[in-house]
Amino acid sequence: MTSWKTIPADRYDVAVVGGGAAGMTAAIAAARAGARVALLERGERPGRKLLMTGNGKCNLGNRDLKPSDYYSDDMAMAASVLERFGTEETIAFFASLGLMVRERRGYLYPQSEQAAVVLDVLRYGLEQEGVKLLTQAMVREVSCFPGLAYSGAASQRNASPQRTTPSHARSEDQDIACRPRSGQETTDHGSGQGYILRLDNGSQLWAGRVVLACGGQAAPKTGSDGSGYALARLLGHQVIAPVPSLVQLHCGEKYCKALAGVRAEGTVRIYADESQRRNQMPGGSSYCQSSNGGQKGCAAPIRPIWNVGDNCIMEESGEIQLTERGISGIPVFQLSGGVNQLLAQGKKLRAELDFFPQYEAAAYEQLCCGRMDHADSKTVETFFTGMLHKKIMGVCIRQAGLSLEQDVAGADRQKLRQVFALCRRLPFTVTGSHPFDSAQVCRGGVSMREVDSQLQSRRSPGLYLAGELLHVDGRCGGYNLQWAWASGYIAGNAAGAAEKRAALNTG
Repeated sequence: MTSWKTIPADRYDVAVVGGGAAGMTAAIAAARAGARVALLERGERPGRKLLMTGNGKCNLGNRDLKPSDYYSDDMAMAASVLERFGTEETIAFFASLGLMVRERRGYLYPQSEQAAVVLDVLRYGLEQEGVKLLTQAMVREVSCFPGLAYSGAASQRNASPQRTTPSHARSEDQDIACRPRSGQETTDHGSGQGYILRLDNGSQLWAGRVVLACGGQAAPKTGSDGSGYALARLLGHQVIAPVPSLVQLHCGEKYCKALAGVRAEGTVRIYADESQRRNQMPGGSSYCQSSNGGQKGCAAPIRPIWNVGDNCIMEESGEIQLTERGISGIPVFQLSGGVNQLLAQGKKLRAELDFFPQYEAAAYEQLCCGRMDHADSKTVETFFTGMLHKKIMGVCIRQAGLSLEQDVAGADRQKLRQVFALCRRLPFTVTGSHPFDSAQVCRGGVSMREVDSQLQSRRSPGLYLAGELLHVDGRCGGYNLQWAWASGYIAGNAAGAAEKRAALNTG
């Protein structure tokens, strides 16, 4: 690796900004397409966030890949990217880097189950493909100017006798990134313009094309501090205001502390204030920060589910974790992006926990009646023992207005029934979530409507965007890394191939 401060200004066919999963993939793809590539990473080394994925094991992707596992303001465009670079393409890409991949219940992991090994093969891939890795290179500004394209590097790189094309490199006809679809593509600038990248130390770099893969705003300690959004705005893009996703939710109930530490299987349902429900979903909008600093409404729909209760808008099932501040666990993580979007719009939301989702209403009624028929001289606490975790039952009993020690035979029958009801609809007022520091990804970013099918900007030809910078986020289970590989490869390949064509046309 070379520190930017130690080298003079240079020119490249493609400059990739951001050394995360999407950025490293984009740089390798651009180089394989024949371009001379620079990868600029603001930190001391690339891939810091990658090391945190999958609890250090790096869940690369998921065999069960489908559009419904993602959220975007243009799902058709996002789905097109994932169709062209799906699970099989991910496996093939890493096989070309020497990584062995294993599958466990549909989840893809490196055979070693070490995220560090995934980072190693990506770094070796960068080196093998001749990518110039510039670390501690914080890009402060990207400017597009006519007449600055540098199309000679691609032809020089292709003509170099020191480097041979690797056997795993695909030809243009075989390439994973499909050809442009009619009516959707941005007009390429050819060799008529280029980009100047200015760094925080005053240095400059010239490139014919640029791939922005700077990440979002989640886990800012790894370098994803939202600075990529500022670069996108400078080039005319609007940014749908990001919110934390795949994160714990905060709730206002005092009994959260009494439940802290409990894990239980169940279903989490999100409900909206009845007075707001009709106006918020579907087709709700989030505030969008425009390039000129103003705000504008941008469509950013959240997946609704209307089939559970009259005003239930989302639901997820799995192991729920109860904490001092609210609710957590995989089902809560899956809901958190949509919840935070609605909270950011001023919506009032509540969550209800159903600890018996496997029971139909009639079957649960029968269960409750059967237990009520056997109420005898037990205490209320003893009567409900055996249904759920002791802490959960204690909260349900107290919320129904009963005490644990009182005799069940003398207890109000309606209050006893209320305990059973709370086991299926224990309410929590959702007040917020953990901040970006604790989030795995963001919901929000540059609208997918502002890029074409090759992820080239519709605002600035020759600019490509990839990864979490775009308004696409997925569920837990390898889906967000799959988006990083897919969008990075397609954007990088398209940028590299376009610059190669420009070099041939001017040669």
